[in-house]
Amino acid sequence: MPAASAEYYIGLMSGTSIDAIDAVLVAFEADRPRIVASHSTPVPTALRNAILELCLPGKDHLDLLGDTDRAIGEHFAATTLTLLDKAGLPPTHINAIGSHGQTVRHRPYDKRPFTLQIGDPNTIAALTGIVTVADFRRKDIALGGQGAPLVPAFHRAAFHHSHHNRLVMNIGGIGNITWLPTSGPVIGFDTGPGNGLMDAWIQRHCAQPYDNEGAWATSGHCHSELLQRLLQHPFLARRGPRSTGREEFNLRWLDTVLADFHPLPPEDVQATLAHFTARTLAAATADLPGNPEEILVCGGGAHNTLLMTLLDNLLAPRPVVSTAASGIDPGLVEGAAFAWLARQALLRQPGSLASVTGASRDAVLGAIYFP
Repeated sequence: MPAASAEYYIGLMSGTSIDAIDAVLVAFEADRPRIVASHSTPVPTALRNAILELCLPGKDHLDLLGDTDRAIGEHFAATTLTLLDKAGLPPTHINAIGSHGQTVRHRPYDKRPFTLQIGDPNTIAALTGIVTVADFRRKDIALGGQGAPLVPAFHRAAFHHSHHNRLVMNIGGIGNITWLPTSGPVIGFDTGPGNGLMDAWIQRHCAQPYDNEGAWATSGHCHSELLQRLLQHPFLARRGPRSTGREEFNLRWLDTVLADFHPLPPEDVQATLAHFTARTLAAATADLPGNPEEILVCGGGAHNTLLMTLLDNLLAPRPVVSTAASGIDPGLVEGAAFAWLARQALLRQPGSLASVTGASRDAVLGAIYFP
């Protein structure tokens, strides 16, 4: 039974990996988030291929964009209704849905910076009967920010500790970090590839959606020269605020780097990509204004045993643990963040942090769509 004093919100997320739609039901009691239930729906292959086509720069497919926008909205709505059925709650008990959508282009460094997420929120609202909040990133872009990462504001709400400086590492398709000092401004930025390159590489060679626990990478060996070449990517030399996406870290780019090497065993490339992700995440801590006493990891990367071991070695003696130790399953943090962002929008409270994105001010994010 729902708690009478609780407010219920749903966060919808489909990340850079484009493997699943995650729906997270969050109860807010005294402003503290509590995960009630979650549900994930695999992204159908045809829809995933359409999204991947839209993600590649240089193509103009307005019909494909329009059709895919509606299709993603329909799948988001279906995932939401399944979650509610699973949780035993009717749509009338939900205050709002916060939908991230699916990013198909992120251009924060263009002459006119922009970002685009699709997954029609009108469709979600109409099919679920629930107020839907979406389009969270473009307000921050309009205010001169990067539009990403947005999760650090939720990290502060969920994981801030009054006695310990904390660092949150979010390892999704792209990696990002959040510096949570006991006092003072929160800092956060994208670090480079998270699971995205590893996922794409194993999909190409093994037809598997991801490297379960990093087992395939563990069977290979890190190629030091290739690793050094990967670490020369120009994004890694940028200072924060900074953000990135599939436009910069993708198989097309990886293939151009590999063209300068004799053919390497695919498992060695996978091992090198795991080291690449770990190195870029660890290197980003050098830009922090202090020393984190606790490091919390969320996102799919928290389930990659090899990646967690590499981070543990690179960041020793500081402990590296999953956010599960702080009460939120690492795979549900981003979904919960967009439930929180929807609540912030309805309360007309800021959902962004200018100290993270570089915008001129914190802002209320999102557009509201009524059923």
